[in-house]
Amino acid sequence: QVQLVESGGGLVQAGGSLRLSCATSERTFSRYNMGWFRQAPGKEREFVAAISWSGGLPLYGDSVKGRFTISRDNAKNTVYLQMNSLKPDDTAVYYCAADFDDDRSRWRHGMNYWGKGTLVTVSS
Repeated sequence: QVQLVESGGGLVQAGGSLRLSCATSERTFSRYNMGWFRQAPGKEREFVAAISWSGGLPLYGDSVKGRFTISRDNAKNTVYLQMNSLKPDDTAVYYCAADFDDDRSRWRHGMNYWGKGTLVTVSS
């Protein structure tokens, strides 16, 4: 079981920025494709971003393109989500996820391993 721990959530004003981190002690972290998803109250889970095990081929959800950037540091076993120009609609619990599957077409539908989430609240 892969354990993923998110951090960096909090309260921010609209237009502001936050950087989320997801760390793991998993020694094979560099082999996992990683992703970020979010779920707002009363809404379905939404794909935010994903990145391949090598750090290339990032994917983004339509609602965050141009504002969010996913990156990873395999030496630190950590994946990041830089969120800029935040909007109240970005308010949600953000979840880190991991998967061995290299089929990028599947990533946005979900991954095998999940963290417990970190809350991001954007005030207007």
